[in-house]
Amino acid sequence: MERMKQQVASIGSTMVPDVVIVRFGEMMLKGRNRHRFVRSVHRQIETALTPCPKVVIQEEHGRLYIQLNGEPFHQVAEGLDKVFGIANYSPAWTTELDIDLIKTAAVRLIEAAEPQPATFKVSARRANKQFPYDSQEIGREVGGYVLHTAGGGLRVDVHSPDMEIRVEIREQHAYVFTAIIEGNRGYPLGSNGKALLMLSGGIDSPVAGWLGMRRGLELEAVHFHSYPYTSERAKQKVIELARILSQYSNPFTVHLVSFTEIQTKLKEQCPESLLITIMRRIMLRICDRLAEPRRALAIVTGDNLGQVASQTLPSLNVIGRATELPILRPLITMDKLDIIRHAEQIGTYSTSILPYEDCCTIFLPKSPSTNPALSHVEEAEGSMEWLKEEIDRAVSSIETINVRWQDKDNLDEYF
Repeated sequence: MERMKQQVASIGSTMVPDVVIVRFGEMMLKGRNRHRFVRSVHRQIETALTPCPKVVIQEEHGRLYIQLNGEPFHQVAEGLDKVFGIANYSPAWTTELDIDLIKTAAVRLIEAAEPQPATFKVSARRANKQFPYDSQEIGREVGGYVLHTAGGGLRVDVHSPDMEIRVEIREQHAYVFTAIIEGNRGYPLGSNGKALLMLSGGIDSPVAGWLGMRRGLELEAVHFHSYPYTSERAKQKVIELARILSQYSNPFTVHLVSFTEIQTKLKEQCPESLLITIMRRIMLRICDRLAEPRRALAIVTGDNLGQVASQTLPSLNVIGRATELPILRPLITMDKLDIIRHAEQIGTYSTSILPYEDCCTIFLPKSPSTNPALSHVEEAEGSMEWLKEEIDRAVSSIETINVRWQDKDNLDEYF
């Protein structure tokens, strides 16, 4: 994607696009419901492009056309990169439905490119069947003109060209462009319901949240902290992760749960090998209590199969039985290096690796069970007469904040 944007920037320095063509992916398979999905993406693009007030967005045959009207393409691209449901997009140059004007635009693209391409090809798509040239004829006409006019040893390479000139013939205009920039794909935010994200300060859970949002989930985060065992810096770290995620859902709601009393009592009374298992079950129960008033229908976690003791299959089975809500685990079979790459791409990695402990990393037992028995876990929980009361207290004292992307310089207001 970055290479494509650099290519566009090198052209844009001398030739400025006037429209961006936005295409959709799998949501176009939704049949009669696809218009609802398209409208949702349309609205979210409008919100993302608020800093570009001159743009005009038009829908035509399952695509969106963003008329730039002088707004800089790079700023529009930054907005589009924060919207889910976009398969890809292209900065394009508009011409009238005239083959000579199309030829001229193609030559200008070649001449404006830096560095100059040695090879090219022309691909044409004719959606408007009234246009007097079919797709193959357009390719021959435009390609021949470029060869004759551009000169400089330019050659045709239909397999691996340095530049591919694309021509689209639509109802009212023709569009000429070179780049197809990948979008986030998936479904528009909120189109598949609402869930709670268990957001720790680690690498995994922010990535799980991003992947959940990409599948159309509206998320609210739940973070468990154990002050003073965990520091204010740990809380600040999580708020910064939420701020980064808020680029895709602005504002991003975070529920801060004080877990200190529960963890302290677990440390004193819980069998050491079951400490992490029971702690995670309690966290799910608290999320379960929070879900109904927030109208959330699932819980999203950063679990990754086999990564730690609580993420073995027997552990996941026993932990998951603490709630009747579906538990969504986007990372469950991913390789750790792939998760790290995702974290780097969405911008959370450098924050996630800051050395501030969260509550999941304190009081760690030396030998946590990787194969807990449900009967033993339930027996241990049954002996904790204080458990319901402490869960009630934790739920009643939840602190809820709305984190906004633009609050980078005002994070102190959350403390």
